[in-house]
Amino acid sequence: MSLQLTGIHHLTAITANAPENLRFYTQTLGMRLVKKTVNQDDTTAYHLFYADGEATPGTDLTFFDWPVNRETRGTHSVSRTGLRVGSPESIAWWRARFGELNVTAGDVVEIDGRLSLDFEDGEGQRFRLIDDGGLAPSHPWDRSPVPAEHQIKGLGPITMSVPDITNTQLVLEQVMNMTRQRQYPSPDGNGEVHVFSMGEGGPAAELHVAVQPGLPAARQGAGAVHHVAFRAPDEAALHAWTERLQSFRLPSSGEVERFYFRSLYFREPNGILFEIATDGPGFAVDEPLETLGEGLSLPPFLEHKRVQIEARLKPLV
Repeated sequence: MSLQLTGIHHLTAITANAPENLRFYTQTLGMRLVKKTVNQDDTTAYHLFYADGEATPGTDLTFFDWPVNRETRGTHSVSRTGLRVGSPESIAWWRARFGELNVTAGDVVEIDGRLSLDFEDGEGQRFRLIDDGGLAPSHPWDRSPVPAEHQIKGLGPITMSVPDITNTQLVLEQVMNMTRQRQYPSPDGNGEVHVFSMGEGGPAAELHVAVQPGLPAARQGAGAVHHVAFRAPDEAALHAWTERLQSFRLPSSGEVERFYFRSLYFREPNGILFEIATDGPGFAVDEPLETLGEGLSLPPFLEHKRVQIEARLKPLV
């Protein structure tokens, strides 16, 4: 069997307001803060991880806190992040909640055969709640303000926008071993969206590529996505992916130790940053599962700088 990615691992986005970001994702969306740490390449910035109750791989929505202007939307970017819930009743519950809390949201519609609800956070970060049919497992957080049956179950699908799919499709299919499944009209009326699947498929393992040559190039800022990461089961699989990228002469970062997982970064032909990350060891490697995210966690290679790092971080509340 060919080397396979098993789905979406995490998605990392950008915020310019960490306290409001924390409030929205834990209180409005009811996700669990599973890791409060810093950007390992820029320790002046928080790196916040939100996930399900057990910090399961494939549920992590993460943010770098940078003092930047708002994103300029366009192509050459990840344009919308899918978040999965378990039923049509959950979609209706969220539509009512967004109305009560004045969250920017659209109407409940069917997109690519799935009941969907588009919404944005206060910085314009774009999401799509989708009904995953109740097929995927759920690991609710018992301290969430959202009832267990309506909680966000995880990521997927992820939608990206490119002006030309030709070389991107070659990389997705020939290098990353994804399978093109189907296409559908973009909900905004701008171009066609091509669906690629990984592993066993399904919404947690889909990348949707919108072909939109008429759009300007995006410019990253608050409200933008920084990168999307795909799942590799373990380090042996990651080593195999590293060798595979080298065999295709595709430039990459080489393997990077992130402590909570091990990563490999590269850009697809339209410049969007991809990461392949291992499922383990996970976020409970340095603090108990019961108290994840309650204190500032630092990987061992930054622990000796804790005093300096904490002194430069602004309070989150």
